[in-house]
Amino acid sequence: MAVAFTFPGQGSQAVGMGKALAENFAEARAVFDEVDEALGEKLSATMFEGPEETLTLTANAQPALMAVSMAVIRVLEANGFSLKDKVAYVAGHSLGEYSALCAAGTFSLADTARLLRIRGNAMQRAVPVGEGAMAAIIGLEHGDVQAICEAASLEGICQIANDNGGGQIVISGTKPAVEKAAALATERGAKRAIMLPVSAPFHSALMAPAAEAMREALANVKKNDPVVPLIANVRAAPVTDANEIAGLLVEQVTGQVRWRETVEWFAANGVTTLYEIGSGKVLTGLARRISKEMTGTAVGTAEEIEAARAVL
Repeated sequence: MAVAFTFPGQGSQAVGMGKALAENFAEARAVFDEVDEALGEKLSATMFEGPEETLTLTANAQPALMAVSMAVIRVLEANGFSLKDKVAYVAGHSLGEYSALCAAGTFSLADTARLLRIRGNAMQRAVPVGEGAMAAIIGLEHGDVQAICEAASLEGICQIANDNGGGQIVISGTKPAVEKAAALATERGAKRAIMLPVSAPFHSALMAPAAEAMREALANVKKNDPVVPLIANVRAAPVTDANEIAGLLVEQVTGQVRWRETVEWFAANGVTTLYEIGSGKVLTGLARRISKEMTGTAVGTAEEIEAARAVL
């Protein structure tokens, strides 16, 4: 009956996120204040009030989502909860991996906020706007999408970015190659192939300059081994060494988020309950589609924190 905590990625942001937590819990307010101070700006004001287009910017969405996740963690901890004692593993979807590591004590809150700001800016700068693209392929197996990416790579870079499970795979690369792959996917029986409104081709080889920026940033930050193992995005297997984790975080910028395999690993290793910590319910929905045995629970509101606290 093991429990794992998962942490959401980009796309789970929404204007107003964290506001009720800040109003109800001093511990949450302290997290938002510390993130604001680390970044030298009032990111919390953008989170609570918008505008949406500012919050959605990669450099803002990444630290903002982490801040909400950590606010939930700190509220739980203020009431006697211990991650080390109650949770077997942590995992996060893309940027959520940093939230997971902050919760598990690998990075301080201020350092995590700064790392995600660097990551967001570096990812945005890596490719000129309009040159990259991403698409969601619905209803094809991983091997089929892999073959499609290889066929489309005659047009440029095209690779699997996120294997989200439940028949949803996101591809990323140069615009002509991704458009070609989306067309091929439709021809080969995909239920849908949807071009995504993203600002950059995340988790593709085009992100190599951002990976280098993260290599440098991670080399210069204080790191501790996590108090519980991280199931790493690029490996879909547990890691406990802080320096190895830093290397995998660099790899993750250009590599595949193996979320389906992560949830399958949980199911195969005694995890029965996943708590999604922070904004939204995306990972909770995916967990149910990947494994029928898995119970998924979102923990992002005062009521959800109360319910989780009663169980945990």
